[in-house]
Amino acid sequence: MPLHRKDDIREMIDDEIYASSDLSQPLPKYRFPSTEQSAQRIYSAVHDELMLDGNSRQNLATFCQTWVEPEVHQLMNECIDKNMVDKDEYPQTAAIEGRCVHMLADLWNAPDSANTIGCSTTGSSEAAMLGGMAMKRAWEKRRKVDGAPIDRPNLVTGPVQVCWHKFARYWDVELREIPMEGDRLIMTAEEVIKRCDENTIGVVPTLGGTFTCQYEPVRAVAEALDAFEEDTGIDIRMHVDGASGGFLAPFCAPDLVWDFRLPRVKSINTSGHKFGLSPLGVGWVIWREESDLPEEEIFWVNYLGGNMRDIALNFSRPGGQVVCQYYNFLRLGREGYRRTHSACYETAKFLADEISKMGPFEIIYDGDMASGIPALCWKLRDGIEHSFSLYDFADRLRTKGWQVPAYSLPPQREDLVIQRILVRHGVSRDLGAMLVEDMKRCLEHFEQHSVHASMTSEEASGFKH
Repeated sequence: MPLHRKDDIREMIDDEIYASSDLSQPLPKYRFPSTEQSAQRIYSAVHDELMLDGNSRQNLATFCQTWVEPEVHQLMNECIDKNMVDKDEYPQTAAIEGRCVHMLADLWNAPDSANTIGCSTTGSSEAAMLGGMAMKRAWEKRRKVDGAPIDRPNLVTGPVQVCWHKFARYWDVELREIPMEGDRLIMTAEEVIKRCDENTIGVVPTLGGTFTCQYEPVRAVAEALDAFEEDTGIDIRMHVDGASGGFLAPFCAPDLVWDFRLPRVKSINTSGHKFGLSPLGVGWVIWREESDLPEEEIFWVNYLGGNMRDIALNFSRPGGQVVCQYYNFLRLGREGYRRTHSACYETAKFLADEISKMGPFEIIYDGDMASGIPALCWKLRDGIEHSFSLYDFADRLRTKGWQVPAYSLPPQREDLVIQRILVRHGVSRDLGAMLVEDMKRCLEHFEQHSVHASMTSEEASGFKH
């Protein structure tokens, strides 16, 4: 008589995850599966697929935080079931969101931070759109009082991230984006005034541009708009896109005047999950005073047991990131944020110095904390024949796991291809030193294996790999 029945043997074999019948064929990709499977086996399969993603810590393209403290992981686990919109069921999470709003208003020098208004969002793009909507509604209200038409609104920006293009398209606003020209790669006050008129709903400077990482001159623009109002009687409000700089300048460049100290700045957005050091999925928008948020943008909703004020575009969303933002505020304070971000600036300066010594590269922005975020960008030196493009260089770095993007700049400077590194919390000096060594090895490789005999900047900008 056999020692084991056939079915018992099959069950014993199936205890081995990778020898199980569940994983004996590829996972479904286009048709909904008909049967349920073992949690452990399916977890293992999905976990293995995720190994094919890049290592986020080596992703020097992203502005987003890729390292958090163990306590943040724990808080995220504890908040996985908390819906941010359900303020009646989770009143303490709602209270924490309110505290963060007032703390940010204080950080950005609002005249009465304890009584201002704002909210959390899923990121700075949603927050930016809320600021844009407030500018449009306020402009429409003034125009209606004056009996003027409201069918041709425009918005003036420097070279901006795609969220402002989305805002302009979704809300039927003409985007007057100041193009880069020559060595001018950001907004200037002079270029802003050229584009302003009675239909301008607002001006949006960016505190840390997505292309070159530099701060745009918020104070100079505000002063130019003051003079413009004196000359024309046209009052144009400002919204500052502080997606990155909103959590940097207050700590590392406190004398830089860009925030609510300027009365013309009516609202500011920022990303909590960038230099706010929170997990992905939280942004903030704050208005200087409660009266700066038009009533049309506020909804009072009788939902889940209570009548609540709702400002954000999204409704149900996780509360954990907001709780972790509050944790960071308490954990770090001004001193801790300054120390953490200063270390990032020092690493950016180190990288800029080392890369500039390599020969082929010319630094455009070197991570100066008074003029931008902890980052750096560079181009290939002019007047030299290069045997590779920056796209080739980025490709070669990926063989070591580094993601260092190369890209051409927006219209009117599409001829200029640059490469950029973001230095976030978690990109240590040691990690930076290893990157430098790998960059040197890449250059040695190109010396021995030429990719292009000669390449013009126009050819480089159109190069596809």
